[in-house]
Amino acid sequence: MSAPPTSGATRTHCPYCSLQCGIELRPTVPGLPGPLALEPQADFPTNLGGLCSKGWTATSLLDHPQRLLHPLVRTVRGDRSSPFREATWDEALGRVVDGITAAQAAYGRDAVGCFGGGGLTNEKAYAFGKFARVALRTSMIDYNGRFCMSSAATAANRTFGIDRGLPFPLSDVARARTVVLVGSNPAATMPPAMQHLDAGRADGATHVVVDPRRTATAAGSTLHLAPRPGTDLALANGLLHLAVRQGRVDEAYVAARTRGFAAVRAGVASSWPDRVERITGVPVAQLQQTLDALTAESAMILTARGAEQHSQGTDTAQAWINLALALGLPGKPWSGYGTVTGQGNGQGGREHGQKADQLPGYRKLADPADRAHVAGVWGIDPDELPGVGVSAFEMLDRMGAEGGVRALVLMASNLVVSAPDVNRVRARIEALDLFVVSDIFLSETAELADVVLPTAQWAEEEGTMTNLEGRVIRRRQALPPPTGVHDDLWVMKELAERLGRGRYFSADPGEVFAELRRASAGGLADYSGITPARIDAEQGVFWPCPDTTTDGGAPHPGTPRLFAETFPTPDGRAVFRRVEHAEAAETPDADYPYVLTTGRLMAQYQSGTQTRRVPAPSQSSAQPEVQLHPDLARRLEIGSRDIVLLSTRRGAATFRAQVSDDIRADTVFVPFHWGGASAANALTNPALDPHSKMPAFKACAVAVSRLGAPDEDELLTRPPVHTALSAPTRPTLNQRLQPSRRKDLPMLAQNRFLQGVFAFEGAGMDKPAPLSPELSHLVPEGVVSQALYFRGGNSSDELVSLVLMRDGVAMRYFPIGAKADVHVPLRVVEDIDGGSLIELRLLAPEGLTGTLVVDLGLVEH
Repeated sequence: MSAPPTSGATRTHCPYCSLQCGIELRPTVPGLPGPLALEPQADFPTNLGGLCSKGWTATSLLDHPQRLLHPLVRTVRGDRSSPFREATWDEALGRVVDGITAAQAAYGRDAVGCFGGGGLTNEKAYAFGKFARVALRTSMIDYNGRFCMSSAATAANRTFGIDRGLPFPLSDVARARTVVLVGSNPAATMPPAMQHLDAGRADGATHVVVDPRRTATAAGSTLHLAPRPGTDLALANGLLHLAVRQGRVDEAYVAARTRGFAAVRAGVASSWPDRVERITGVPVAQLQQTLDALTAESAMILTARGAEQHSQGTDTAQAWINLALALGLPGKPWSGYGTVTGQGNGQGGREHGQKADQLPGYRKLADPADRAHVAGVWGIDPDELPGVGVSAFEMLDRMGAEGGVRALVLMASNLVVSAPDVNRVRARIEALDLFVVSDIFLSETAELADVVLPTAQWAEEEGTMTNLEGRVIRRRQALPPPTGVHDDLWVMKELAERLGRGRYFSADPGEVFAELRRASAGGLADYSGITPARIDAEQGVFWPCPDTTTDGGAPHPGTPRLFAETFPTPDGRAVFRRVEHAEAAETPDADYPYVLTTGRLMAQYQSGTQTRRVPAPSQSSAQPEVQLHPDLARRLEIGSRDIVLLSTRRGAATFRAQVSDDIRADTVFVPFHWGGASAANALTNPALDPHSKMPAFKACAVAVSRLGAPDEDELLTRPPVHTALSAPTRPTLNQRLQPSRRKDLPMLAQNRFLQGVFAFEGAGMDKPAPLSPELSHLVPEGVVSQALYFRGGNSSDELVSLVLMRDGVAMRYFPIGAKADVHVPLRVVEDIDGGSLIELRLLAPEGLTGTLVVDLGLVEH
């Protein structure tokens, strides 16, 4: 039973990763709404009172000054180069409906698409899938989980008949005598989970980490294997080869509970240890040590994105599943195979209809019986349901082109940071007739939209989430959203009303969850027996949990552990599939001689839309760095903290060098949390896995060169030149409907402001030092910028100066006296051409502290 909350507290869950750590929120002033104090729940099973830095600082975003509080529309309708302005909900939703109606009238129903996210609650993910198919009647919907869990999900479904990331509670990890983590770094990505791993090691368990980097997780393991990126499949086949050769296959388990092993046994016959060592770089002795550990009393194999985000990610996950099955692990106590879900609702988000081929409860859109069941719950004819759509990147890559989506509604995703080959994705977004984004901040993607809709944050809404274990939990409202801000359920209901389909939708999360339960009943992900009361009483309920009370039966207990007796396949057996190692979709050559891999940092989350705005040093101090081995850095004459240029066949990006022997000498690593000049996904390869349609984020060929010295910070804010070609952009529908808006007419003037209040510590009067990223601006190409005025105030006891710089060269100095202010009209500053970087930097005596008020006004035309 759940312990009672502290008086006045709201028990809910952290808004970040798939651990969904239990927390309590309470007003800092009793009886008044917000701001909220946050404490971890000591008794919640996944985090056991632990939180990472992201969780501890989560409430700082609820009243963040950059939060969106009003709908935004373009000043000139249909012209995304015109500035945003605040709008009423009526006007904003009207523009959305007009654009949807125009696109479908001109190009058909599939001209409108929906793109969701793994952070949406179960209710919102369910409603979004329904909104696409019932309100819009389009087949074009997918979500960012396609970039996260799709390969492991595909492998699990075709082998076990079901996809639940962990088929056992996370606490079971502490009981396993061996744990093999493949491409997973929970010490950085979900630190509270390390309590379970630490408990196992303290009890003598052996932990093996497979990762090309010596991560924090690898550093604490018993054994670290560092294969070349893209060779994890060969490694798994090599281990299975040894198991077969040494008679370590659990033949009784294979005979009783599986089928298809003969083909797999024959397939791994060529994966002899010396060959696997040549392919992977992992010594034969380490292969043997790993197999010895896996044949202990109990063992788990856990894969994550490092193994799965490849053009053969499904087959790689399959190879590790084959190994687990051959050793008889799935269904055995404290043993098995699982995949570590990443996004907050990455599990629930992929169960209830956001995927192109899916209906709620893991039902299939192509299955007539599944269509009939869901259509019955929704109150429509099954023939009204559209067919199967295309996967996430396939939909994005066709936007604005013949036969592709012309209008896109996006929720809870930041595509121009998180999608592969983001230069290409940005070009496709710019080709849309209508782009609508729902978000809490003006993300890099929202900046490209026609209409931006503000939405409620995690502590302001009710709903359910499903964590990495398949545990369905409750998100509870601790305070209301700001006045005028609505959640996504309300938005979908309002849009459906305007489209004449409002009767099918509800904005009440309780009503939506009740409908989700009915829609999922009888499906693989059956939630029908899960109620809010049970979630409260049991600290979450594990699906599948059918409703067994309809005929007076006892409630189903839920299913914490799967596969103990059977697999949910037609014959109850798990299915081996033969898979062969193949080279990555792109391999190093003379022009791009190294391997690039990407990943996450502890302080940041996903695209960084939230965490990059957290003011706490634990978050804001994390910067985009490229990790290089000392041998590689020495060869390329790159020093620690130098500015480094990375180039691939798709684009270029700049990072600060972190020289470390914790990475292979042929591999470089970058985090993907940033956009702009340090956009890792400007580099990545969109080659898709043929089964899951997962892009190859984790391995591509890259060139590395030194770009500048450690103090040339401007190189990290100016987008690097690259040769990637964007697809041609057609005129949008709005442009064609407004022929009077000619290209040769002068552009409207647009105001820009670099402003804010900033604490500072002086670095000396001899070098202009950056004060804040908010005081820099890249003038768009084809635009001329002029400075109109400068105002500034200084709280310190000494003279300071702000320096207006263009491309690193000082233009004007603005002295501000001790405890004084200054106002300078700027009528004679020269034109600043497009492509120039404008910055305000600080000159102040070393060690001097204080606060500056800064306001620089610019006009662009």
